[in-house]
Amino acid sequence: MKANDRLIIAIDQPGLAGVMRTANAMREFAATVKIGSTAFNTSGPMVVQALAKLNLRVFLDLKLFDIPEQVAGAVRAMTRLGVFMMTVHTLGGPEMMAAAKKAAREEAERQGVTVPLIVGVTILTSLDDTWLTRIGLAGTGKTVPLLAAAAREAGLDGVVCSALECASVKTACGDDFLTVVPGIRPSGSGRDDQKRVATPRFARSQGADFLVVGRPITAAADPKQAATAILQDMDLKEKT
Repeated sequence: MKANDRLIIAIDQPGLAGVMRTANAMREFAATVKIGSTAFNTSGPMVVQALAKLNLRVFLDLKLFDIPEQVAGAVRAMTRLGVFMMTVHTLGGPEMMAAAKKAAREEAERQGVTVPLIVGVTILTSLDDTWLTRIGLAGTGKTVPLLAAAAREAGLDGVVCSALECASVKTACGDDFLTVVPGIRPSGSGRDDQKRVATPRFARSQGADFLVVGRPITAAADPKQAATAILQDMDLKEKT
């Protein structure tokens, strides 16, 4: 997999026109864009459809977290949109996660499309052990691999985790279990609202399969230069 197949650029801004301008400018650097709650709740399904016309893969990151029936219904709708990857929350439990994957498979077969990847959100990279211990949970080092193992058992394709937990997730779940890593910050850059961060190179060294980068690219003075630097920092000898 080439570096630009691994890089996912997060475009979480309101307004379809702005999303499309950013996406069009970033096409040469990343094959996939992430659309989160801000962009989707502003523009709805049309943002996914518009990005598909640019031949971009869409990672629809809505972090579904509800009873199994509701999540299955949402997954069916997202599958019909043709998204490449989507998120559910692992804390929704094994039945919810299994229902999501089953719904994706069944709907993809009905529509004659590729089954989307479903990855489970573990612990947000904006959180650290301070909050987890306050509510009686073990730290991220123990909690994330446990949630990842539950996601694998439920049939999900991978999880969203910080780079700090990638290696332990791979140990618990196997190298074929995907790790999607946000909280990527180039060396010397600010953390913004993220707490568990890592450089692109460190994330890849820990086994990150996909790196999600938003503001370090989209808010940079020169987004194209920033994207180029991140790809270089991944320092990969990728197979073509």
